[in-house]
Amino acid sequence: MTILTEAQAKAILDKVIAFSTADETIAQLAGGTQGNVRFARNDISTSGIVDDTDLVVQVAFGKRVGTATINQFDDASLERVVRRAEDLAKLAPENPEFMPAVQKQTYTPTNTYSESTAALTAEARAKIAEASIAPCRDKGLIAAGYLEDGTTFFAHANSNGNFGYQASTGADYTCTVRTEDGRGSGWVGTNVQDVATFDAGKDVQIAMRKAAASVEAQALEPGKYTVILEPAAAAGLISFMMNFFDARSADEGRSFLSKQGGGNKIGEQIMDSRVNIYTDPWNPVVPVLPWDGEGLPRERTKIIDAGKVANLEYSRYWASKQGKPETAGWGNVIMEGGTKSTADLIAGTERGILVTRTWYIRMVDPQTVLLTGLTRDGTFYIENGQLKYPIKNFRFNESPVIMLNNIDELGRAVRVKADEGSSMMLPPMKLRDFTFTSLSDAV
Repeated sequence: MTILTEAQAKAILDKVIAFSTADETIAQLAGGTQGNVRFARNDISTSGIVDDTDLVVQVAFGKRVGTATINQFDDASLERVVRRAEDLAKLAPENPEFMPAVQKQTYTPTNTYSESTAALTAEARAKIAEASIAPCRDKGLIAAGYLEDGTTFFAHANSNGNFGYQASTGADYTCTVRTEDGRGSGWVGTNVQDVATFDAGKDVQIAMRKAAASVEAQALEPGKYTVILEPAAAAGLISFMMNFFDARSADEGRSFLSKQGGGNKIGEQIMDSRVNIYTDPWNPVVPVLPWDGEGLPRERTKIIDAGKVANLEYSRYWASKQGKPETAGWGNVIMEGGTKSTADLIAGTERGILVTRTWYIRMVDPQTVLLTGLTRDGTFYIENGQLKYPIKNFRFNESPVIMLNNIDELGRAVRVKADEGSSMMLPPMKLRDFTFTSLSDAV
């Protein structure tokens, strides 16, 4: 099914609400077209398009909730999915944390749609792959990568009269370049809303330079080093940390934001005063839908203000239980930085390590957000403002909370993709005393 217009989506959702006999009904309609191309060993290997639309209906009789899903939208199918949800609700036990559907809301649209991304064709994807492959082939390097783009819509309605509709686009590109002997590796990743702002031929040059320069990697002793984390390297660590900015887990003692004796650390200084993190659905670089999964309107919200905890996410249930205002779930994360590029930070570093990418990150201790993972695809020793030589990759054990207390300098923030898919803006970071625990043979 093609992207539904607002009128088409509303007509379907209105029918669903009308068919229901439950105390309340929530209906969500989401769909889109996802295109992709994959290349490996300097050749396109797969290409495809996935087109899908789904309707989710949730009904409630008192605190008994039932949910059903369907991807057929004729009247008979719509009535059938409503009845199925109602039957399930009548069989379900009461949900002690049930919250009624939100009342009618007002949403301010965000600029999440790009015509150039929506118009991307299979031929255009092939040209992006070729722009990545051709320069590598010419230099005796081997490219492997993946481009995925999507045009989606999301609409929701409930029996209280609330309704929202918006279309979005996005594209995610990664490319790993290896030397023919496999001893050198470079990587580049780009996440954009508008593919017109993306140049694969330019981006792949970064990965090519790192691949060629990372041959003959030398071993350094594990220990604490000054590091420069490129934004993509920082993203995995910061996104892990942001999962803990939930009021309930903090209040219940399950988070690094839990206070001894109960409560949370709102208002407390936990990081360097240069750390400012916020969410803003209208940010022109990383716009997101103006509502969360519950239908609450999102707002520009400070999360960390000059190193202090400014706000946590309060779910509707937990806000009600704690007597706090409910907050919409954050859709993006933006960390302020300075004006310098990664190259500028390198030029100002006497001795340190440049980390291109962090990989296979896992939790060690949730109370301190201690994480472990590996560096990959271009790790270099810095001496007197220059990349002196490539070094073997490390395993690290580090907490993003601790590292954001060890800031030497922050660069200019750029758009990056977090591991779970959400968009972020992060700066490159020059940090003291980053802990590397052992060497890795991976390139």
